[in-house]
Amino acid sequence: MQFPFRSPRAWLSVATLVLLALVPVVAGALDQPFYMTLFMRIMIYALAALSLNLILGFGGMVSFGHALYLGIGAYAVGILTQLGVANGWVHLGAALVVTIAVALFTGVISLRTTGIAFIMITLAFAQMFFFLGMSLKQFGGDEGMTIAQRSVFGLVDLEEKVVFYYLIFAIVLLTLYGSRRLVESRFGMVLRGTMENERRMKALGFPTLRYRLAAYVISACFCAVSGLLLANLTEFTSPDYMAWSRSGELIVMVVLGGIGTSIGPLVGAMALLLLEEFLSALTTHWMIVMGPIIVLIVLVAKRGIAGLLPDLRGGGS
Repeated sequence: MQFPFRSPRAWLSVATLVLLALVPVVAGALDQPFYMTLFMRIMIYALAALSLNLILGFGGMVSFGHALYLGIGAYAVGILTQLGVANGWVHLGAALVVTIAVALFTGVISLRTTGIAFIMITLAFAQMFFFLGMSLKQFGGDEGMTIAQRSVFGLVDLEEKVVFYYLIFAIVLLTLYGSRRLVESRFGMVLRGTMENERRMKALGFPTLRYRLAAYVISACFCAVSGLLLANLTEFTSPDYMAWSRSGELIVMVVLGGIGTSIGPLVGAMALLLLEEFLSALTTHWMIVMGPIIVLIVLVAKRGIAGLLPDLRGGGS
């Protein structure tokens, strides 16, 4: 039996998590609370990217509408708060119920296709909800909606920045652990086998559509949780959360960090958002600079940043 931390990728995982755990300490010492806000945003988007990686990296499902579920989570907070419901558990329950219903409906339709057809159908569904959000004038319409109060979760006070930070950190840790266990389980092996050769998996007697649909719904639920956290962080929600460009950013995070690796989406989210923050401070035309940098990274590291490092245990993470 090999000691797990002999793996360079495992060391990257540990170093990344230790860095995230120490951010509040460093931010407090430097009297720079902005760093906490920045890394809270990074972890929330990393959670959404981790959810996408489950179906993209291990299921071969390139969803270009995954931000739809980010928006559902955010609007669950915004709409219920405006209606006078501040209970965070109600927000979470509503977000998950709506997400499961939408994911089942859209998944049953889109998962009967593959390739470009799947990409376009997921994009179309996301755009439908994007324009639905724009039409909800009583909830801000295309200008979005300010959230007057953060979700109330009893003993967990989201108004306390350090508490909120470590709540997000704990959820990311649980998601990393849960996704790893899921991928290594029988369910995960069937999902990966379906990505490699669906016809063979069907010949072996596996109902591949059910497995892919289950993975799609699980992935959507994790993304909805990230949307709920994002709405509480920004105290704002907008149809922009569901835009196709947001889904594209999630795909970039997964590919940049290392598609099909456990830690890759977290590393990709950190790399993309820190690079964005750095370049935007230098020039208003930061996107012109950022584009070639991302292309260069992808060309040099075809398996992403995490993919550059070997995993002695084998497999994808």
